[in-house]
Amino acid sequence: MTRTVYVNGEYLPENEAKVSIFDRGFLFADAVYEVTSVLDGKLIDFEGHAVRLERSLNELDMPSPCTKDELLEIHRKLVELNGIEEGLVYLQVSRGSDGDRDFVFPSADTPPSLVLFTQNKPGLADSPAAKKGAKIISIEDIRWGRRDIKTVQLLYPSMGKMMAKKAGCDDAWLIEDGHVTEGTSNNAYYVKNGKIVTRPLSNDILHGITRAAVLRLAEEAQMEIEERLFTIDEAKEADEAFTTSASAFVMPVVEIDGVALGDGTPGPIAKRLREIYLEESRKKAV
Repeated sequence: MTRTVYVNGEYLPENEAKVSIFDRGFLFADAVYEVTSVLDGKLIDFEGHAVRLERSLNELDMPSPCTKDELLEIHRKLVELNGIEEGLVYLQVSRGSDGDRDFVFPSADTPPSLVLFTQNKPGLADSPAAKKGAKIISIEDIRWGRRDIKTVQLLYPSMGKMMAKKAGCDDAWLIEDGHVTEGTSNNAYYVKNGKIVTRPLSNDILHGITRAAVLRLAEEAQMEIEERLFTIDEAKEADEAFTTSASAFVMPVVEIDGVALGDGTPGPIAKRLREIYLEESRKKAV
């Protein structure tokens, strides 16, 4: 079945969708994106993703292509047209094109490009990977310094995932100045003696929408949380660990650099947080 996608005001079959070869997202990775999960045919944390998108656009002096209400309508229509019960909606905004390649930004009246598409992911919530837990490796973090802006500059995170795959693992955590920043596409946490430890917000990490929701739910469940820098060696000595992201929710981590955490199975706090996050998200889905 051919998907229906959205490109600059039009709903099109995916094989008919086109953007200019001069689009700055293609030439310079001058673009930002968001990924919103769909459960039971409804959008999870849409408001948070819309707010973060606006922040990313503002940080790059990039105009917004439409209003939040219009964006919600596009998401809902794509979910409906493609019959998505569980899956993802990918959104990308680029600075557009004025018809040629130039390092200098195009004129302010150049319209941005807006592209959205869906991905059907049956079993997203009841993930076998979450029941097994992820094995990770640690690698050096050599990305640019503004990781808080959700840009499409994802080559190094992709390379990190391939390094993990080559090592027989699932993902990688990134290390800068001796401390864990985040995962290749997720925020990172470990648990020791019942306390959840994670890096505080700054320009060094993505301000995860799932991160914010999970930490709020953990606090409401009276779990102890400490936001501070931590090393990979601290994480290796943890009782358990996990990551959070919009597409994987709460993913338990069972091994770091070959060192098993706890008994080598998903820990109780990660499992509980995944459970309450999914329950709460479904209640508030739009």
